[in-house]
Amino acid sequence: MERSHPGRARRTVSAVLTAALALGGAAVAGPAVAGPAVAGPAGAAAPPAATPAASGAPSPAVSGVDSFRLADIPARGGVVLKADVFTPAPGGAGTDARGRHPLVVQPASWGQHDLEYVAQGRALAARGYVVVTYTVRGFWGSGGQVDVAGPEDVADVSTVIDWALAHTPADRERVGMVGLSLGGGLTLLGAAFDPRIKAVASLSGWADLTDSLYSGRTRHLQAAAVLAGIQAPTGRPGPGFTRVLDDLFADRDLPDVVRWADTRSPARYLDRINANGTAVLLANAWGDSFFNPGQITDFYQGLTGPKRLELRPGDHASQEFTGLLGLDNATWDSARAWLDQYVMGAPAAPDRSGRVELEVRPTGAHETHPDWRSVSSRTDRLPLGADSLGADTPGGPADAPEWRTTVLGDTASGAGGGVALLSGLLDQRVHQPPTVLLPLLDRSAAVVRQSPPYPQGLEVRGAARVHTTVTASSPRGTVVAYLYDVGAFGVGRLISHAPQSWSGRVPGQPFPLDVTLFPTAYDLPAGHRLAVVLGTRDALYGGDTPPGGTVTFGSTAADPSALVLPLR
Repeated sequence: MERSHPGRARRTVSAVLTAALALGGAAVAGPAVAGPAVAGPAGAAAPPAATPAASGAPSPAVSGVDSFRLADIPARGGVVLKADVFTPAPGGAGTDARGRHPLVVQPASWGQHDLEYVAQGRALAARGYVVVTYTVRGFWGSGGQVDVAGPEDVADVSTVIDWALAHTPADRERVGMVGLSLGGGLTLLGAAFDPRIKAVASLSGWADLTDSLYSGRTRHLQAAAVLAGIQAPTGRPGPGFTRVLDDLFADRDLPDVVRWADTRSPARYLDRINANGTAVLLANAWGDSFFNPGQITDFYQGLTGPKRLELRPGDHASQEFTGLLGLDNATWDSARAWLDQYVMGAPAAPDRSGRVELEVRPTGAHETHPDWRSVSSRTDRLPLGADSLGADTPGGPADAPEWRTTVLGDTASGAGGGVALLSGLLDQRVHQPPTVLLPLLDRSAAVVRQSPPYPQGLEVRGAARVHTTVTASSPRGTVVAYLYDVGAFGVGRLISHAPQSWSGRVPGQPFPLDVTLFPTAYDLPAGHRLAVVLGTRDALYGGDTPPGGTVTFGSTAADPSALVLPLR
């Protein structure tokens, strides 16, 4: 039902938006710009693919926006969801013989409200879609408590679709979703639990919430604190969310935290998404502080239906932000092109772009690949020697394979993964990832190994892995591994990193440890070196190595330490 008495602030915003819509808003309502092409499942005939306008392929006609209104949507448990409804002008693109239009549902992102997507809602409506954007329960004016993509939130996705089919000229056979952050995770969960959804575009979303909070069996405390801070002014957290945060910060009842997060992880319902045949676009950033790209690439590889993966430099939601302002944005262009193909069924030229699109750091070069496995073509295993990484010269003999180096536990070395929400943004905007001076790193707190220069440079593609042997003074501990690009003056620019924790080990007994770094696409400049740093403390994470303890890294002839490096 349409809202009859919205709040004063909401009325004011609505009036401004209505005026803006009436003025035309050329930034988002001009001729549609198709994004990169998309592909169907391997071995199957794919629907016609959208291609860039420069190819000369037709793009959906712009039909204009007929109306914009605010609405209240009754949901489960007596909750009312606040929503925006965009209705395209009758008879334009996407209209069927009954006057029905394809439907796009957009759940708002974490801590945000339904007005977040006004620019993109209008752009979609101008292409012929009915668009319903809503504030997720527990935030702003929507009722209920924050459920963090739990059963209530998932049920709300279907409720909003039901409401749209009953109250707008939406076509039940053509339903899609697009969402950012929390909305991105909800699009994937919606694809698992509502087979009416034909296609989704998950932008800066997650596939595995357990991995987001606890990858490498390590608590991601800074990211969790930022998320809690964002929701505090606008959200009403439910007891489950409050308990999980308390337990995570206090390092207690972690199996319960994992169970809570598992139920909210689209990766646990991959079989449902595949059975529904939903077309899935995943767009994320290499430096996402909350949802690292490793979980996204794993999820992408498990999809069997139409799929596409896009990874660019940036941090959480930084790639998509300008699109929320109505400015040109490659990620939102891709999302619209994806919906055009798999929801609207718009005619277009054959696909030519491949299923994986990467923007390479720090050069900004673009690559397309048929799948994630094709991103790297070979793997080099570089020994971690007593004093160096790899050979004395590329291809030459390595230094002594047997060594032991002891560092102080829970001591800052100077190496670090950066600051949540900031470091990836700086990498995106000014090509400045977290940076250290290698000669100044504290060798009592970290192992540092540096390679000879690479005269031709290197093209790193994928997830590097560090293998070593650890002997600790405590049954529990944490290692954070870093991979740096080192220039002529010893300045190290972070390529990737990741934490890995352990428990239940016998103090003083050596054991093998592997740390898989977060995936990336990075071009090491000619003449630069690689450096591996192994430490036990990083401000991003809650480490398990006790203060005053020691961790000894080592290598033996039978089990040599090494950096396993995926290369193009």
